[in-house]
Amino acid sequence: MKNNYSIAQRNAIVEANLWCIDSVIRQNRPLMRAARLEYDDVYQQLALRLIKAVAGYDPEKGRLEQHIFAQLKYELLSCRSAYRLCGMTGTPHSFRKSHIISIDALSEDSSLYEEALAA
Repeated sequence: MKNNYSIAQRNAIVEANLWCIDSVIRQNRPLMRAARLEYDDVYQQLALRLIKAVAGYDPEKGRLEQHIFAQLKYELLSCRSAYRLCGMTGTPHSFRKSHIISIDALSEDSSLYEEALAA
């Protein structure tokens, strides 16, 4: 860690700067639509990046707010759709939501289990 924030101080700084996430999302709404990114997924990824940005902030290299915005914009540009992360970009959109089954839901004696192992 490049700063001397305690966990409580870091958490307080993160909570005080949550507005930065909304600002970055608002500025890049067309990009999110074009990439078919869900608001909740992006918000969650940016929140994690915000925590990392505050933890890795070096006070000697500039203002905290500048560092946060740079980190959040970088994260937004590298966001991937949940479907892309799971390798489902080639499936039709209607198929994705209705045919996704959790791995935990598969039992060893079901035919879906054998199909999943074969895939």
